This record gives sequence, structure tokens and C-alpha cells, in this order.
Amino acid sequence: MLKSKDLLGLQYLSAQEICEILDGAVATKQFLKGDKKSADDLKGRSLITLFYENSTRTRTSFELAAKYLGATEVNVSVATSSVQKGETLIDTGETLDALKIDFIAIRHPMAGAPKLLAEHVKASVINGGDGMHEHPTQALLDMFTIKEHYGKIKGLKVAILGDIKHSRVAMSNLFGLNKLGAEVYMYAPATMIPKELERLGAHIAKSREEAVEGADAVMGLRIQLERMNGGLFPSLGEYARYYGVNGDVMKYAKPDAIVLHPGPVNRGVELTPALIDGESSLILEQVTNGLAVRMSILKLLAEYREKNL
Repeated sequence: MLKSKDLLGLQYLSAQEICEILDGAVATKQFLKGDKKSADDLKGRSLITLFYENSTRTRTSFELAAKYLGATEVNVSVATSSVQKGETLIDTGETLDALKIDFIAIRHPMAGAPKLLAEHVKASVINGGDGMHEHPTQALLDMFTIKEHYGKIKGLKVAILGDIKHSRVAMSNLFGLNKLGAEVYMYAPATMIPKELERLGAHIAKSREEAVEGADAVMGLRIQLERMNGGLFPSLGEYARYYGVNGDVMKYAKPDAIVLHPGPVNRGVELTPALIDGESSLILEQVTNGLAVRMSILKLLAEYREKNL
């Protein structure tokens, strides 16, 4: 069982808790493969998705996860909510809490917003991405995809290339993969990779080839232009040429290495179309696995709430 009512980041979870979520996702994925996608595990429960930033995969999978498990799900559109009238995050949270909901899945541009919200509501808060801090459910689905493919995570080499500086996905994967015994290599332009990542357990590679050499999994990261002030690299074309992952770079990885990306992909920039659509790509499988992982999380948080709240 999880040790908190909330899921705020992988830095706060133990290896045992991470494994419990991944193990639960095995069962929920089997459920998704069936014809009947209706269960009553969360019957009588409710989920609010509160997204202050755009999302397709994360928000939709949270909503479907709740619906498939029998919960009531409601999306709060920030653009048409009282937030536009000046309502604070805490006031919004307390208002939603007064509606006696069970779960709030939140995405927010400010790091720490989910933690702040969790401290002021009785509902279980799930971090759907906060600023450049963490995106725990994305990392969990990435790890589930790796474990499902290889049967393990411990001892594997995972290469993460792209916009490390602005990536909450990279941070969560670093925390989670390290806790489960993987080696994490990172590579990006010097302007897009914080050096303190070495202190957190990452191997900072000096080249794409070094990062990818002998890798079991290679993950590309989207260039997050919306978070940049400009000047971090000359052009998208030059970025793709010197920092993107292509077939030649993948020759340094293990022959059976898998290709991952949290999406959406800038085709031809972070990864070539041939890799995105190739046999080694598990990018679409990650989307399915995201639904399975979020179903597992909701079930485990519901179990915590039953026994502790």
C-alpha cells in the first residue's frame, strides 16, 4: 500500500511503492485488453482533472482511468473557471474539496503547486506535471514500458536525450530509474542540461554516441519552446543534426534497444520518422501503458483512503 494520500513525485516514493504501482499496472493492462472496459473498483468515487496547461495524453488517460474503474470524472476547464476571475489555487482546491471529491489530478506551470494543493485539501492529489519539477505518472509509465519489455529494470542502461533542462519527465525518470537500479545517461546541448543532475545520480555524456552506447532504452525528449526565452540552440535543423537521435546514432545502442518518447514528438527533430514509426519504437505502447499505470495509481490511492482517511 502507498504511504501517502497523494502522489506528488517519484522523489517521495520508495522503490517498494514504485514496484507496487508497476505490479498493479500489469493487472490493469490485462483488463484493458479485454472487450469489457467497465469495472466497479472505484464505484462511488470521483476524480477532478484540473489542468492549467495543455494536455492530450495525460488528462485523457486520467479521465478514462477513472471512468473504466467506475468513478465519476469531471474536467475543470481552467480557461472558463473562476481562476480567470482571480481565484487562487488554494481557493480553487478548497472549493473542489467542498464538493466531497476523492481525487484531483493537477497539471500546473509552477513547480510545487501540487504539493501546495495537497496540503490544503482532503482529496488525494496526483501530480500530472508541475513546471520543470516532476511528471511522476509519465515516468512510471516509461518504467512500466521498460519492465514489460525486458522483465526487469535493475542493471539496464537508459539513455535520455533532448531538452533535459526544461523536462519534468527527465527528472522523474532519473529519480525512479535510479531507485530501481538502472543506469541513467543524459545528453543535451550544454545550455539545456543542468550540471547538478550528476549529484542526483545521472551520468552526463559528452556525446550522443557515449549516451547511447550499449543502451537498452533510448528516450527522446521534446524541445519545450514554450518554456524557453530563446538562444539555447541555433536552429531546429542544427539541433536535429547534432543532438537528435537517428538510425546512425542508434547503431551504438544494443541491437534490441527500444525507442521511447513522452510525446508529442517533433518529427525529424528529437527523433527521425524512421525511428518513431520503426519496429523498435514503443511510443504508442507508452500511451496504452499510461492508462494502465494511472488506473493502478487510482486503485492504490483509493485503498489508502479506505484504510487511513
